[in-house]
Amino acid sequence: MRHLMSPLDFSVEELDRLMDLAGDIEAHPDKYAHACDGKKLATLFYEPSTRTRLSHEAAMLNLGGSIMGFSSADSSSASKGESVSDTIRTISCYADICAMRHPKEGAPMVACRHSSIPVINAGDGGHQHPTQTLTDLLTIRSLKGRLDHMTIGLCGDLKFGRTVHSLIHALVRYEGIRFVLISPEELRLPSYIREDVLDQKGVPYEEVVRLEDALPNLDLLYMTRVQKERFFNEEDYVRMKDFYILDAKKMALAPEDMYVLHPLPRVNEISVEVDDDPRAAYFKQMQYGVYIRMALILTLLEIEV
Repeated sequence: MRHLMSPLDFSVEELDRLMDLAGDIEAHPDKYAHACDGKKLATLFYEPSTRTRLSHEAAMLNLGGSIMGFSSADSSSASKGESVSDTIRTISCYADICAMRHPKEGAPMVACRHSSIPVINAGDGGHQHPTQTLTDLLTIRSLKGRLDHMTIGLCGDLKFGRTVHSLIHALVRYEGIRFVLISPEELRLPSYIREDVLDQKGVPYEEVVRLEDALPNLDLLYMTRVQKERFFNEEDYVRMKDFYILDAKKMALAPEDMYVLHPLPRVNEISVEVDDDPRAAYFKQMQYGVYIRMALILTLLEIEV
């Protein structure tokens, strides 16, 4: 039995097969419409979520399965003090697979150690968000035709942004990847990722503050919001939240084939005027998220179609 705790749980070859399966699902949805008949997915979301929870649920429903779960800790026995390990033991009696989001780093890892069903980490604190990373990889490969030899700009909250951390871990395994880290000093990428991942693997990167300076040289721009829920005080959040706003004027500086991704939700870091730009790929990204999660559910449940 396999779980998904980190994007590194799958080899590059396994990721390729997963993305190939997602592509086949996109092309032939009817072929997979009953692949999970009789199977149940439990979504255990201790933190609010729109896209991640609903895309997991849509994925299982598209496969013919059914769903159950909770969308906040307040609506579960966690509000009574139940531990994650007890919750997963209970859910294992009801469902065939589960997706868990939790504000504490490592909580899904605790769950998988006590689970008799596959567990998908749907985000744990500021640590990892592997299914978003799978979504990002599929989006990049589908739009650019490759996952290697690219310059990728990561912009915004690089300190707390688990989507950024997971994406870096995944992309450094491909040849010719170069990062431009765009953030204010207070939200720089943590040193343990710079030193233990980028430096150790010899991956070239530069750190800049101005988005305008980076845009002309990028193949891909990955925007993130400044996450209010990760700040300890309101004053710091208010000071940081509007540091970057991508608008049409800035997009004019970017190459014609540079795509913009964003894990969403956005607040105001991407102006709505950018939505009509053909390089804006963040809503396509959400659709790819359903396909890759369908492929992941089939893979973890060892269902072949």
